[in-house]
Amino acid sequence: MQAVLVLEDGRVFPGEGFGAGGVSTGEIVFNTSMTGYQEILTDPSYHRQIITMTAPHIGNTGINFEDPESGKVWAAGFVVRSLSPIVSNWRNRGDLASYLEQHNIIGVSGVATRALVRHIRDRGVMRAAVAHGQAADDISCLTQTARNAIDMSGANLVDEVSVAQAYDWHETSDSRWYGDSLAASTSPLVIAYDFGIKRNILRMLTDRGLRVKVVPAWTPAVEVAAMHPAGVFLSNGPGDPAAVKYAIANIKALLGQVPIFGICLGHQILALALGGVTEKMRFGHRGGNQPVKNLASGEVEIAAHNHGFAVSAASELGGGEITHLNLNDNTVAGLRHKQLRAFSVQYHPEASPGRHDSLYLFDEFVDALRAHDPKPARSR
Repeated sequence: MQAVLVLEDGRVFPGEGFGAGGVSTGEIVFNTSMTGYQEILTDPSYHRQIITMTAPHIGNTGINFEDPESGKVWAAGFVVRSLSPIVSNWRNRGDLASYLEQHNIIGVSGVATRALVRHIRDRGVMRAAVAHGQAADDISCLTQTARNAIDMSGANLVDEVSVAQAYDWHETSDSRWYGDSLAASTSPLVIAYDFGIKRNILRMLTDRGLRVKVVPAWTPAVEVAAMHPAGVFLSNGPGDPAAVKYAIANIKALLGQVPIFGICLGHQILALALGGVTEKMRFGHRGGNQPVKNLASGEVEIAAHNHGFAVSAASELGGGEITHLNLNDNTVAGLRHKQLRAFSVQYHPEASPGRHDSLYLFDEFVDALRAHDPKPARSR
């Protein structure tokens, strides 16, 4: 069936529909990863975003039960150059088109994605509407629909993706690599704030023998402190970090009490709690191949990113320091405050798929917890 992507500036990209029918709106973004579309679709950080994949051939590995990063597809739409007509992978349990239809997500194939990405890079990310079926015929209406969509600047989307109730996480990674590392009751407790957390982040923590309790994004600092954690983790998530004011206030109250480690949105919220500033990027970083320089070691890590906001390089971090830079544009990719025992990175060290260059960050967090909590964590 006919499908179309319409941008708020009036640019139209026709294609063929797959997945669900109807109309959906969101911010149009692009991801440069070569694979991993299932992880991307289920990452809560993509809530209210229409994702364009720059890799031309998508869907050939199908869908499996192991790779989702959450319990649902969060993307507002999915745009590809070519949808694979066949599926070939030993873990396959279904095809991409059926998966999107099951989750009521619109997909569009046959789109000139190279032209689309060039347009986004030139004009910046913008609101868009995607339509599959009869609604795709009314371009004028779709253009206005795109212009009426939510603007990411100033949008607190964390409230829409965070867990409603706290829960304990026990799942680990492949036992062939990590063995039986389920945390004992005496292992250090980590409280993980769920701003839109990915499952593999949690596995990276339990792999290292930590007890993990995930709490809603709005959990007051006093409640977290009352659990006597050895450390606090700040997760990734969608939207404008400056709009999540309760999270900034809670982390500000927890600074100095326990070690804190943040990833992506958690990195931005930590920076804001330290007195820094965040800003909207022109088109953001999304993909598994971003070069990041560790300023302490001088080494370059190939990292996975997914963010449309960044910590301003001019931020006053209250005694903190910048530790990592993205080499594509010199944006802040990591920070640390030694006295307050807090650190964070803009990228995803847990990323799957992706390189494992940055897994040391989880080990550094464990070391900080050991120094804070006399009860040792089991090694891998």
